[in-house]
Amino acid sequence: MERLFSRDASFRRVEVIRRGAEAEIRIGEWMGRRVIVKSRVPKTYRHPDLDQSLRSSRTRNEARLIREARLSGVPTPLIYDIDLEKAEIVMEEVRGERVKDALGKAAPSEIESICREIGRLAAVLHRSGIVHGDLTTSNMIIRDGKIWLIDFSLGERNAELEELGVDLHLLKQAFLSAHSEIFHSFHIVVDSYKQHFERAGEVLKRVKEIEGRGRYT
Repeated sequence: MERLFSRDASFRRVEVIRRGAEAEIRIGEWMGRRVIVKSRVPKTYRHPDLDQSLRSSRTRNEARLIREARLSGVPTPLIYDIDLEKAEIVMEEVRGERVKDALGKAAPSEIESICREIGRLAAVLHRSGIVHGDLTTSNMIIRDGKIWLIDFSLGERNAELEELGVDLHLLKQAFLSAHSEIFHSFHIVVDSYKQHFERAGEVLKRVKEIEGRGRYT
């Protein structure tokens, strides 16, 4: 998975669209396709060798998670190229609207449909032993009723019950903070999650435990 194609004149960077603490996101062109280029930025406070190793391993891990999630049935961007030396992933640009924005203007029937699909995708992901790590509506893109998950930089494989619980807890908190006006619809997410994941009851019980810890810390 380290390199899928050699880089040549067909690859062209276009513009930076986001700079974060960990990564820079650009829109580029790859063999005639518009793509997203994600580069993990060097950290000067770390030893250069350690920094290179961490950025490389995290890039490899994210690319694998994106691929494995897609193979499990969760829509994710296609990976076109990985450069571990640059800690860079070139992937499909999924054009659409953030679910965070779509929910803000959706009709009640659309909200129900979106919530059901969010619950189903979370279930499929967790059933495969993968946690997203930042399962919020900002990291979901919707187009023509289909939802893609993006940004697996905090994700993990072979997840234990605790990690599954934290993932779902984060999703609930994201709804509470970003969609408080429709938070009553979160039960639709939960119902769909339970419908599509046989261990949902265990995970939801762990979510309650996690919430309890938060109240007493």
